[in-house]
Amino acid sequence: MLSAKKFKRLLIIVGVAVLLVSLNYPITVHAMHIMEGMLPPGWCIFWFAIATPFFIYGLYRMRQIVRDSNQNAKIMLALCGAFVFVLSSLKIPSVTGSSSHPTGVGLGTVLFGPGVLSVLGAIVLLFQALLLAHGGLTTLGANMVSMVIVGPFVGYAVWRLCRALRMNRAISIFLCAVFADWITYVTTSIQLAVVYPDPNNGVVGAAIKFLGIYAVTQIPLAIAEGLLTVLVYNLVISNHLWEESALR
Repeated sequence: MLSAKKFKRLLIIVGVAVLLVSLNYPITVHAMHIMEGMLPPGWCIFWFAIATPFFIYGLYRMRQIVRDSNQNAKIMLALCGAFVFVLSSLKIPSVTGSSSHPTGVGLGTVLFGPGVLSVLGAIVLLFQALLLAHGGLTTLGANMVSMVIVGPFVGYAVWRLCRALRMNRAISIFLCAVFADWITYVTTSIQLAVVYPDPNNGVVGAAIKFLGIYAVTQIPLAIAEGLLTVLVYNLVISNHLWEESALR
């Protein structure tokens, strides 16, 4: 079981992160999540249809994990969800007046696999839309696809490839988090480009423009997120909150 001392350490980590969100929140910017009203109804329905099977699979995987013999499984799921919420709520202004933010999905992807992130992420995105005006309800499916479906699955593929190549575990976790972050923004750019194609260069031209808007801030943000993910992972393992043999 999780001891009182370890639980206090966990609360301190989450508390500091929440404080950072609170300090950052007064900044008024447009968030990288696709906002309410930006997608036509047909596209909203399309992205919800794509996200639904992954959400159902995530519920199945979460049920398996919760029923696992590891007594800290529920707490670690909560930690991964909080990690996604805190990092993806940090709206950092970009050079264009819009914003970029980390995604936080790398930790949960490494600990539990990509499936559960669709459920944890749906909860996070719902709370952000309702409480922080970050994202939207009609665009929830599209935001799920980019941040908590495509991101984690690509990150997991990078993680598995790195482990197959016998790369250092810390480097593998770092690359998992970085690529999961980057692919989220690539996916979002494509989602917006198909709805708002460039008059001269079509969808490809629009996607390049959307990617260019966020590249300046998102590249260093992803690197910082990768380093933070490795740090939190090491804290989890060193405090015996989770065993490496339990990794999915």
